[in-house]
Amino acid sequence: MTISLSLPQRLKQSAQLYSSKPAFCGGGRSLLYEEFARAAGRIAAGLAERGLKKGDRVGLYCVNSSSFALAYFGILKAGCAVVPINLLLNPKEAAFILNDAGAAAIVYHEAFAPALPLIRESCPSIGFAVCIGTRKAAEADLPFNELLESQAPEPDISFQPEEDLAVILYTSGTTGRPKGAMLTHRNLISDADSVIEALKLAPGTETFLVVLPMFHAFAATAGMIVPLLSGSAIAPVPKFDPVQVADAIAATRATIFLGVPSMYNLFLRMPVENVPKLASLKFCVSGGAALPVEIMARFEEVFGKKIYEGDGPTECSPVTCVNPIGGRRKPGSVGLAIPGVQMRISDESGRELPHGQVGEICVRGPNVMKGYWNLPGETREAFFGDWFRTGDLGTEDDERYFCIVDRKKDMIIVNGMNVYPRIVEELLYKFEPVCECAVVGEPHELHGEIPVAYVALKKGRTATEAEIRAYCRESLGKHEVPRKVYFMAELPKNAAGKIVKRALRKHGEAERGIRG
Repeated sequence: MTISLSLPQRLKQSAQLYSSKPAFCGGGRSLLYEEFARAAGRIAAGLAERGLKKGDRVGLYCVNSSSFALAYFGILKAGCAVVPINLLLNPKEAAFILNDAGAAAIVYHEAFAPALPLIRESCPSIGFAVCIGTRKAAEADLPFNELLESQAPEPDISFQPEEDLAVILYTSGTTGRPKGAMLTHRNLISDADSVIEALKLAPGTETFLVVLPMFHAFAATAGMIVPLLSGSAIAPVPKFDPVQVADAIAATRATIFLGVPSMYNLFLRMPVENVPKLASLKFCVSGGAALPVEIMARFEEVFGKKIYEGDGPTECSPVTCVNPIGGRRKPGSVGLAIPGVQMRISDESGRELPHGQVGEICVRGPNVMKGYWNLPGETREAFFGDWFRTGDLGTEDDERYFCIVDRKKDMIIVNGMNVYPRIVEELLYKFEPVCECAVVGEPHELHGEIPVAYVALKKGRTATEAEIRAYCRESLGKHEVPRKVYFMAELPKNAAGKIVKRALRKHGEAERGIRG
């Protein structure tokens, strides 16, 4: 697939085609396409005026809002790459990512002003910071509104869509070290166009309710870029509360809702009088974690709206597959590969396996990342030739539907957010009373999974679950802190002395059986 235009150029097309249509709505206000594109251009001009140049990286640390998208596209229009920051991360973790990316600047929401001093201290490459709001972290920080009022000319950038980075999205591997997936303009545009085709979007008519965090690959592509390239409106909501989201759906007459499984579960817990508020939705999409078939069935029975489950890793921009809209859905599957994307099941050597056999899901297409930032070795290991290895174990049936059956990696998914046990374990080993530890995922009805720690203490030392969790909260994001701590005299090991996590999961199942 040849992509000749960049994301800013595609936004310009949308602004011309849908100039008087709302790009953003909600809260009694709307931002028209023409206004959005013009404002993003002023932001780009302001950034360039302050020394940013093509190829620079800029951190984006912001809640769901039109300001997030304005900053995102303003950074792109300046020829720079966006480095979104997970809002759940501890400031130390955010600082590591920005430092690793060599960020030249950061745009942040005032809610995160307390974290900025540590970030600035740890990231000498950051030349200036832009604050969205009034609560600046330092007097020297630049108000976002000042960028919006820039009178400088918009920079004239010559883009190479297949080569130029649009975004670096940080994920992690089995080592636990954050890795920056480099996504080009071509990667994101090809994926967005494929999603537009797969979802059968009617240009200029849809309204997406976006409560999934826009820093996340799923929401960034499916909830922001897809709508903006198809002339749809975006109704951003900064935090998930089922009643508030239902109110927002009703107020904006949203037609498409993107969610993770826990959200659909919480909708089912709303008072029955809120059910009609979802009436405007045409359908819902679920991703980020496996959607229990029972929750899907209950949601559809109560609300009368179909959920189409899909999947895709960050490195694939991220959408790779979805159950066909209006076609045959297979509950428990992640559907068919989207147009332009190829998927297959491979064995350990990269050879394709017959239908029905379990192997690693691999992906090939223009949506697949350029590689990991400054990690050529890790990049090579992530591919079989030009097939990206997702790390998920799955099957493909005779009708080309894919199912995920397990993960090769020990990654835990909490509300669609990745938690890497190695990071938590490394921290636990720094806690003086801990002799040995291991962290595994435990199934959870609401959150999909939760991290659980198994700990053996040093002889003669004591520690409580509350003390261990408090210690973790000092350095980890909320989603990474173990929800439970099981104490054992010694953790199970194999003949080589390696802790056997499979045995720990069985122990957890037994514990839940006793308690439940």
